[in-house]
Amino acid sequence: MNVFERYLTLWVLICIIAGIFLGQLAPSIFQAIGSLEIAQVNLPVGLLIWIMIIPMLVKVDFGALHEVKKHVKGIGVTLFVNWLVKPFSMAFLAWLFIRVLFAEWLPSDQIDSYIAGLILLAAAPCTAMVFVWSRLTNGDPLFTLSQVALNDSIMVVAFAPLVAFLLGISAITVPWDTLLTSVVLYIVIPVILAQLWRRALLAKGQTSFDVVMEKIAPWSITALLATLVLLFAFQGQAILKQPLIIGLLAVPILIQVFFNSALAYYLNRACGEKHNVACPSALIGASNFFELAVAAAISLFGFESGAALATVVGVLIEVPVMLLVVRLVNYSKGWYEKA
Repeated sequence: MNVFERYLTLWVLICIIAGIFLGQLAPSIFQAIGSLEIAQVNLPVGLLIWIMIIPMLVKVDFGALHEVKKHVKGIGVTLFVNWLVKPFSMAFLAWLFIRVLFAEWLPSDQIDSYIAGLILLAAAPCTAMVFVWSRLTNGDPLFTLSQVALNDSIMVVAFAPLVAFLLGISAITVPWDTLLTSVVLYIVIPVILAQLWRRALLAKGQTSFDVVMEKIAPWSITALLATLVLLFAFQGQAILKQPLIIGLLAVPILIQVFFNSALAYYLNRACGEKHNVACPSALIGASNFFELAVAAAISLFGFESGAALATVVGVLIEVPVMLLVVRLVNYSKGWYEKA
């Protein structure tokens, strides 16, 4: 893990403080930035989201999809947890904690928005950081690559219908045109641009590709942190009034991380998959494509929404929690292989 990845939680905390401070110091500047929109898309944030997402997608080799057939059971567990368990379990946890258990401590006008943000966070499987988690558990690199490529392919067509369905059963109305615009802007176009860039780089040789990847590695996290400063500049007043909000939103996120990673890990063991396949399968089941979630939340609900804040809480706890999951699957290798 590079410095940005290793200390992501620290950088996020610094950006939270900086964003709140700057938002209180110069609110007119951030209001001006927030007004730079075309068709409900904020241009500065749209650019930052592309800088976040495209370098990650350049790493994805869709040609690795043929590797899927070598680990059918592991891929089956991954798809089951990622698309049939995680989004629905998060929708239930969001309803239970946000609408029922924590409702009296949260602003009533943001309850639906918080739930929407948590659903967006769980609706897209991790794309980039899962390579890091897999490496830290000695996961099978070809399996990791193939499951990421397959998930990204599914995400292009399934993300919008899944989000719309889950928000619908949560009694949250989302305009389809806005949701589809978000999918095109933050999934379809970045995937196409990234794959064209990947082909152009590989045409110059693997060494050239690796050099460019190393140079652009900090882009994604840097753009993410800049986006967080903007978000918290808008969210600052609400957080200062109710600082408990972040802790309350973290509860369902933490539960779903441990539940989904444990479920995927156990199912792989029950199916007889090797440990180096079970690890990346469990880790992608636990982590989220939070960059996409942040982008979609801003597009659908705006900078000042509870949805945007909820997705950012996912970013805040992603690294320390996932490192704990990495430690647990490494520590339990002996138990796993007794099967």
